Amino acid sequence: MYRLLVCALGLAGTVFGQSVDSYISTEGPMTKAGVLANIGPNGSKAAGASPGVVVASPSTSSPDYWYTWTRDSSLVFKSLIDQYTTGIDSTSSLRTLIDEFITAEAYIQTVSNPSGTLTTGGLGEPKFNVNETAFTGTWGRPQRDGPALRATAMITYGNWLYSNGNTTWVTSTLWPIVENDLGYVVSYWNESTYDLWEEVDSSSFFTTAVQHRALREGAMFATRIGQTSVVSSYTTQADNLLCFLQAKSYWNPTSGYITANTGGGRSGKDANTLLASIHTFDLSAGCDATTFQPCSDKALSNLKVYVDSFRSVYSINNGIASNAAIATGRYPEDTYQNGNPWYLTTFAVAEQLYDALNSWEAQGSLNVTSISLPFFQQFSSSIAVGTYSSTSSTYSTLISAVQSFADGFVAINAKYTPSDGSLAEQYSKSDGSPVSAVDLTWSYASALTAFEARNNTQFAGWGATGLTVPSTCSGNSGSTVAVTFNVDATTVYGENIYITGSVDALENWSPDNALLLSSANYPTWSITVNLPASTNVQYKYIRKYNGAVTWESDPNNSITTPASGSVTENDTWR
Repeated sequence: MYRLLVCALGLAGTVFGQSVDSYISTEGPMTKAGVLANIGPNGSKAAGASPGVVVASPSTSSPDYWYTWTRDSSLVFKSLIDQYTTGIDSTSSLRTLIDEFITAEAYIQTVSNPSGTLTTGGLGEPKFNVNETAFTGTWGRPQRDGPALRATAMITYGNWLYSNGNTTWVTSTLWPIVENDLGYVVSYWNESTYDLWEEVDSSSFFTTAVQHRALREGAMFATRIGQTSVVSSYTTQADNLLCFLQAKSYWNPTSGYITANTGGGRSGKDANTLLASIHTFDLSAGCDATTFQPCSDKALSNLKVYVDSFRSVYSINNGIASNAAIATGRYPEDTYQNGNPWYLTTFAVAEQLYDALNSWEAQGSLNVTSISLPFFQQFSSSIAVGTYSSTSSTYSTLISAVQSFADGFVAINAKYTPSDGSLAEQYSKSDGSPVSAVDLTWSYASALTAFEARNNTQFAGWGATGLTVPSTCSGNSGSTVAVTFNVDATTVYGENIYITGSVDALENWSPDNALLLSSANYPTWSITVNLPASTNVQYKYIRKYNGAVTWESDPNNSITTPASGSVTENDTWR
């Protein structure tokens, strides 16, 4: 099952390479077993879960992860569907699990929950009980990446089924589920969302990236199976998402990294961004920076900044060379469970590097730009900007060094993996012992995908090749109209009202950069902003008082700006 890639590495890389080969040969089957153990109804650690339901972890206290998350489930089953459709695991038992997953998710889509119903935003609900009933407790909701990730997993399976003659089932059973999810993305992509760590309510790079992917491949899938009526809306909003993906609120050119969230008050250095690159990887797109492909100059620069941010955070990283692999976590400011390295984030670094290596091999060259130069200087201080053919000694030197670097991150996880192969959520930053939720399904799935990336296993692309950012789309500069926002809001002394929304002029859902309204006509607060003409704009008012931020209740306010002139919006605080 695990086809090991043997590379010619330097001395340090050889040592790492041997340990990684040994680790994968034993850990690979155990991680697969770990995934399957957490899927109902027959998984050994998922008793009580409905068929096809992925249990995030068997842990029921400190923390309680005995739930099923749409995001986690979709990422897990995408890895399993990839294995099934490529023949890595073509067993009938896996096929049964995949079909049960589809049945379970089709039902979960219809479950009314605190985020709404199927037609009123309920697909953004992040988690459910393992018996497929709604979780009604307080939580960070909505989370808008789940529908996109679920659609991507199902489209992969749908394309395989369609190619193998199951056309009727695809169009009658699978497509309606996918269409629900993609319709949700079309309607809600430019509204605020909790990030994949469920902590920051703004816009999230990971969410934007996976939504963009889902709509691109959704348009191709719909065309293939004859559902052409939706293609235009998918393509239009995919263009808008690509504009937003390239927005200044994400890419930080001065410091050379991707800011993970438009809000949250942190540095923005976050595994969110690496996970976005590996889960939107398309080998045919090469090193395209438009979609932040793993070997693109922006993605490589971002990886270096992210990794370096952890070099002084965890004591287990002490004494490791500044160009060597280390343990990484979600983000350097993390305090959850005391803030520790995560198996899945450390695997994500390795996977992005393996994806980059596979891309360079496929194109037969490696390009160093001024943006990616600091990344490559880790391995060759004299490297210069330029393109290096696979026949050059410079190419060989850099490839070997990056391979050794990538293997190092797997070796770090190997060092802190217990002898039974179990992967918790985190391991201690002081001694490397497993902490937080035991047997995290996402940890196991992240190992599976990293190992397959190391094997250079080829999976289906999603249409990332040759994309260009449209010159005109929602949120882009161009003709504008003056919009005056008035909101009736009573406040206490020292409290102020701000506005933020879905376009650059409204700071792209950033609570930190939200625009202050004037209280000259209190209790009416006012501001006039130049917004893009002929554009649907979503917005909300927020309160700020003594450092606390309070958002208006859902749904977002919405305005479609005219082609010219000016307009006034009169609102009341909700």
